[in-house]
Amino acid sequence: MSDQNVRNAGFTSSGITGGSLASSMMSREARSSGGGVPSGGPTSTLQGMGAKGTTHSSGFTSSGISGGSKGSHMMSQEARSHGGGTPKGGTTSTVQSISMGGKGGRR
Repeated sequence: MSDQNVRNAGFTSSGITGGSLASSMMSREARSSGGGVPSGGPTSTLQGMGAKGTTHSSGFTSSGISGGSKGSHMMSQEARSHGGGTPKGGTTSTVQSISMGGKGGRR
């Protein structure tokens, strides 16, 4: 289900779907970054997973992040770099929200 939710948001193997949640995220992220979408950010991470269909296998599931997975490692790194918590609108929270069918965190 998480892979389908990511595709439904507009992150697909043929790129980001125009007019989708993915395209609005990309636009918002590019504006806040001065014109480009940063590598490792929510948009690029979700696009990579959507293109490959690897959201679920990366540990982002419709019931949460799987322990010992790439997703849990990502969450731990992000929490350490932010003093112990994952920020709303950060990569981990946004990927998890979209994989569960949500709209991602808003910064």
